[in-house]
Amino acid sequence: MARADRPAVTPEAADGPPVAESARRAVEAVWRIESARIVGALARYTGDFALAEDVAQEALAEALVAWSRDGAPASPVGWLLATARRRAIDAFRRRSALDERYAALAGPLADGELSSGAAGAPERADDLPWDPDRVDDDVLALMFTACHPVLSPEARVALTLRVVAGLSSEEIARAFLVPVPTVQARITRAKKTIAAAHVPFELPPPEDRRERLGAVLSVLYVIFTEGSTATAGEDLLRVDLAYEAVRLARMLAALLPAEPEVYGQLALFELTAARFPARTGPDGEAVLLEDQDRRRWDRSAIRRGLAALGRASTLGRGLGPYGLQASIAACHATAPSVRETDWERVVLLYEALGRVAPSPVVELNRAVAVAMASGPEQALRTVDELAVSGRLSGSHLLPTVRGELLTRLGRTAEARAELELAARLCRNTRERSVLLRKAAALG
Repeated sequence: MARADRPAVTPEAADGPPVAESARRAVEAVWRIESARIVGALARYTGDFALAEDVAQEALAEALVAWSRDGAPASPVGWLLATARRRAIDAFRRRSALDERYAALAGPLADGELSSGAAGAPERADDLPWDPDRVDDDVLALMFTACHPVLSPEARVALTLRVVAGLSSEEIARAFLVPVPTVQARITRAKKTIAAAHVPFELPPPEDRRERLGAVLSVLYVIFTEGSTATAGEDLLRVDLAYEAVRLARMLAALLPAEPEVYGQLALFELTAARFPARTGPDGEAVLLEDQDRRRWDRSAIRRGLAALGRASTLGRGLGPYGLQASIAACHATAPSVRETDWERVVLLYEALGRVAPSPVVELNRAVAVAMASGPEQALRTVDELAVSGRLSGSHLLPTVRGELLTRLGRTAEARAELELAARLCRNTRERSVLLRKAAALG
């Protein structure tokens, strides 16, 4: 079946006149907002996850032409759904599957009804070719399907960004600095894996939902983390990617209002994103926490984050990994300055986080907090133990922290060597510049 990527589709018809800019904008807006609901509804109707995404993309390509010619319909979502369903019926015809499945799909569409460009799409919400009571379930099922444990972590991220967030392969590749064919291959393999494993398009039963929820949260965390501090490249932040994760986290919280860790993650994203406006200078250079103008922090995002954290606290018997990280972010977000931050509380929170989600990065961050609360000597012992363990070998984070601690202890030559090593290991141009500047300042 021919594919068309999301409005990376070039805005002109294959054989016709240029597509109107207004039509292109309308298609992009509808897809960005409604893609998850559209693909989810189609997946439920067809029972075929890959086919649902394919026909949705084909409907987009058709909309670029038809909406330019006839204007955007009164119900763009209904138009796209009806067009995509006809494409699905055509696919079943080509597969010679015209029995009960075809009849079930074709039933609501009378002969000649809603043909592309020939009849208007439904104008009332009640006429939408989906069950309005199932919309939330469809989106949630889409998230759980895209983040299914049978997929590799890389495939889960790519598929989630494609079918839930509505990003094109080009946008995903640009965000993670990988070739477009690599992203396309991951998505294709993911769909084939889901089909081969006979993964049903449905919400997991309640008893399995919490276990599967961890995969969904981990994918959103990877997406946000890459957006908030890019692993490599010329930009410190990829705000579009980070804000997409925030949007999906809000959606997940609306769909699962009784899950404390969902709100914990949303709080973490909001409180971290609140600092974005002050994290880079006019030329995109990195601005360290102690140098940031806190008046530029997004106070609305901080309020939303604190509210979400409060919700997470009231829903559970204790905060989980995301809620604890959000609590740490809240300490920074509500402090007047670095010096006035409640570092002793931050240390305690990192200790709690280390118990529920132990990792060398958590230990390293705890060492930073210990240095701020009690001085660099004790912190350096922790960092040296991490260095001996080799658990952060190859990461620029450990020599970065070690260099800072050695600087505070007056061990200048050693500090410079650590910062230069960190710069060599760092793949982000903006972070590397900060490290080199600090090393150079040590003489």
